[in-house]
Amino acid sequence: MTGFSEDTFSFLRQLAENNTRDWFAEHKDDYEKLVREPAFSFIEAIAPGLEKISPHFEAKAKKVGGSLMRVHRDVRFAKNKQPYKTNIGIQFRHALGKDVHAPGFYVHIEPNEVFIGVGLWQPDAVALKAIRNHIDTFPKSWLDANSDKNFQKHFTYGGTSLKRAPKGYAINHAMIEDLKRKDFIVLAQIAPELCLEEDFTEIILDYFKLTVPLMKELCRAVRIPF
Repeated sequence: MTGFSEDTFSFLRQLAENNTRDWFAEHKDDYEKLVREPAFSFIEAIAPGLEKISPHFEAKAKKVGGSLMRVHRDVRFAKNKQPYKTNIGIQFRHALGKDVHAPGFYVHIEPNEVFIGVGLWQPDAVALKAIRNHIDTFPKSWLDANSDKNFQKHFTYGGTSLKRAPKGYAINHAMIEDLKRKDFIVLAQIAPELCLEEDFTEIILDYFKLTVPLMKELCRAVRIPF
């Protein structure tokens, strides 16, 4: 594994300070050498371990349709018109998923913040209904998947929730806080300097392994294999 380096972080800092198309065009070779190539090396290195966790999640080191997310921002409806992302986003999606809203494992890298995300972010209405129905029908199974002490030590739920109970569920439902969720994502913050370690791949895989019970429940809820 080539790995990320201090130069990777330096490039991301410079991009944040010079977020223009002209600057990026002048430094395209730096992006390739310092971001894309080490990201592809990381993706290739993690693939065997990820397959052992589950054969249904894909690690693809390719420019289009791969695990490395695009550096270009979609600014069509955004107030922030800066054209480029200043972080590295890597997602290992389920083979049946078409986009970032599918079940997946995610690694976010920027100079001052590195975190791991696992689960479903902004599931569509059908998937959201299925997950809520699963939690309602199998509450013990859901609670067990969230009960491991090491999982609770490192991961917390992120995303947004409804302010009121979703339609069809009582406000005093025993699982109401989980039922109100609109995102089913757990996050773990890690020290940015760990990206520079030779065993960074193993570190990430160890975090992924902690979330296996939860991912099994989510996959079961939306009727896809784990």
